[in-house]
Amino acid sequence: MDVSDNRTGTRKHKDDLGDRCQKRFQDFLEEFREDGELKYIEPSAELQKMERNSLEISFEDVEQFDQALATTIIEDYYRVYPFLCQAVGNVVKDRCEEPLKKEFFVSIVDFPQLTKIRELKGQSVGTLTKISGQVVRTHPVHPELVLGTFMCLDCRTLIHNVEQQFKYTQPVICSNPLCNNRTRFQLDIDKSTFVDFQKIKVQETQSELPRGCIPRSVDIILRAEIVETVQGGDQYLFTGTLIAVPDVGVLQFPGAKAELKARKDRSIDAVNDGIRGLKALGARNLNYRLAFLASSATLANTRFTGGTVAGESLSPELMKKLMTDAEWNKIYEMSKDKDLFANLMNSLFPTIHGHEQVKKGILLMLFGGVAKKTVEGTALRGDINCCIVGDPSTAKSQFLKQVAELSPRSIYTSGKASSAAGLTAAVIKDDESMDFVIEAGAVLLADNGICCIDEFDKMEQHDQVAIHEAMEQQTISIAKAGVRATLNARTSILAAANPIGGQYDRSKSLQRNVSLTAPIMSRFDLFFVLVDECNDVVDYAIAERILAVHMESESVVNRIYTQEEVIRYIIFAKQFHPVITTDAQGLLVDYYTQLRMRDTQSNSKLTWRITVRQLESLIRLSEAMAKMECSDEVLVKHVKQAYDLLNKSIIRVEQPDINLLNDDDEAEPPASPTRQEEAEVDDPAPQESHKKKLTLSFDEYQRLTNSLVIYMRNLEDKPGDDETFDGVRKSEVVTAYLEQIANQIETEDELVEKKNMIEKIIDRLIYHDQIFIPLTASEERRTDDPNVDEEDPLLVVHPNYVTEM
Repeated sequence: MDVSDNRTGTRKHKDDLGDRCQKRFQDFLEEFREDGELKYIEPSAELQKMERNSLEISFEDVEQFDQALATTIIEDYYRVYPFLCQAVGNVVKDRCEEPLKKEFFVSIVDFPQLTKIRELKGQSVGTLTKISGQVVRTHPVHPELVLGTFMCLDCRTLIHNVEQQFKYTQPVICSNPLCNNRTRFQLDIDKSTFVDFQKIKVQETQSELPRGCIPRSVDIILRAEIVETVQGGDQYLFTGTLIAVPDVGVLQFPGAKAELKARKDRSIDAVNDGIRGLKALGARNLNYRLAFLASSATLANTRFTGGTVAGESLSPELMKKLMTDAEWNKIYEMSKDKDLFANLMNSLFPTIHGHEQVKKGILLMLFGGVAKKTVEGTALRGDINCCIVGDPSTAKSQFLKQVAELSPRSIYTSGKASSAAGLTAAVIKDDESMDFVIEAGAVLLADNGICCIDEFDKMEQHDQVAIHEAMEQQTISIAKAGVRATLNARTSILAAANPIGGQYDRSKSLQRNVSLTAPIMSRFDLFFVLVDECNDVVDYAIAERILAVHMESESVVNRIYTQEEVIRYIIFAKQFHPVITTDAQGLLVDYYTQLRMRDTQSNSKLTWRITVRQLESLIRLSEAMAKMECSDEVLVKHVKQAYDLLNKSIIRVEQPDINLLNDDDEAEPPASPTRQEEAEVDDPAPQESHKKKLTLSFDEYQRLTNSLVIYMRNLEDKPGDDETFDGVRKSEVVTAYLEQIANQIETEDELVEKKNMIEKIIDRLIYHDQIFIPLTASEERRTDDPNVDEEDPLLVVHPNYVTEM
């Protein structure tokens, strides 16, 4: 029976249930065996060290040892918890030669039942509960008074072990029977017991949040060794109990001032109305609120399903030990896949048609580059930032949603609905301690993950400036209200923006199409422009894909690997730190100089400015390509693939004209001075006309490419069931094109020019863009044909080529 001493406020009672639980729990610690050895004796011996005071207990072991004890702990956890701690102290002191004067605590893990934050009710108070949530605010660590020793200022009597009820609690009355002091007490700090105390705030995750509801949060109280073990943005599992604590913030407000309040009518009855209510007399009610007292905090999804593993320095060998044989065999199989790039893209974005370059860029962003630190200590980021600019209804938000659901540590937010403090961090005042604390924003919560920002162009300019430091230096510096701090923001930014006016204008530069400042645009490694153009083939394919998705057809979802397998492979590949080889280093320098030369030779008003940031982007993309293949070195092929992606993204915004002249055609033997002067004086126009005819704008080149691809694929669909498609001769493609434009040709010279141009385009599609595949004589099925000409090969369209929009 619980009987407390009302005179002193100390606990002087005998709890039979607690005593039985303490004895049985002590027997569990001393007798429980695993694999024939005592499991908790050696860990309890470690508590003799000054820095250790918590013993981790698996709840599954308690259930296995004594089911009645486990049931008692679940139902009366808050009541029996001090007895469990006392049992741990007895075990430690029995095996210690010197007396220990410190508190011991029990940390319970492996509790099976998980409760959502939204489901915490009054019935959960005092019972053993496990909740999960994302840490959004952390307070500094403070010493907390647990058991106080007070001295009576009237008779100098010491009153020991006054338990604190989550607020400063003095004795009710002096323990000296001859002294009736009730208010005059002084705390003896040397003889009181203090423990580390930290308060954090957790919020329910997006996966647990019902649609249309505001996320709920709860304050978590951490004590002893588990303080400073949680970080903002991580998802944790907390095991403990729900408690009711005094609302100290309300207690700090002064009572209402007692004054006479007359009514507006100024009547005699109103003047003599007097003072009403306790609040008007200055009295304050003691309000309570719910908090969660945690005994343990463990990372949620720590095994290959969360970003927590990827954020730590784990070697591939150590990760192999943490995997099962089936998981390791699957990763090995994926690493040897020749079409790994395409299969990963199809597995990540099965419902989005086309946009192959965007999928490649996002996939490399998930792998990331290698973070480095220079000799001077300057940090070089390894995360890749991508920006998608395009017309409405081009699947921009779909990409962001897919990445936010895929990446374990990812935050999805909208630019217009986000402020500078909401993106970076906010400094707020705590209601209880009145201290200023830092509340993490979206970029900080996505540390070691991806921050997806939609409607990026709708943000205010001062809000965009707030993430300049986060995108390049990957830190957030704060100097507000006396708080000066630099926080880590090692995150990748995936942004989506709409062009000005709602439609991208190809005649203008990218800077004139998007309302973004030049500094923030230079911090993006990849820019993808999605233009909504009318194309029969593409429109038909998109409509077919959308209808299949609405009809929930499985045929449209062409996933080679499951989402869990892709996440596991990405986390495993991120542990590699590839080193750039000498050949790859030379190729990187050559590519950068080519980009700079092309930048200076073209019109500066319409060209994207190439700086050293693009060189660093090329390095990061090359390292990501090597990571994807689980390679320890960045090879030449990785640099070429990265350059091809960079050339089709950031440079393609202002794509230069396509020059159909080969190097051999341009290197003509020089003419004699006399003939050269005559050519310049008499007729310079033919040379300029010839060069002009063999130079096409990118839009015209893309239109002709799509026309040729559609023609060849139509022939491929024509054969019946008994016939097979062997390809199309190059001469047949040229003839078909000339017949199509026959009404536009008037002279024989124009016919020769058109024929020469289409042949050059086909050669470029074969040897440069690799959209057409020429079949050699050994691959041709009609090898007995005497008219086979090696200069007129059979052509087929690359099966993975998707017609550009």
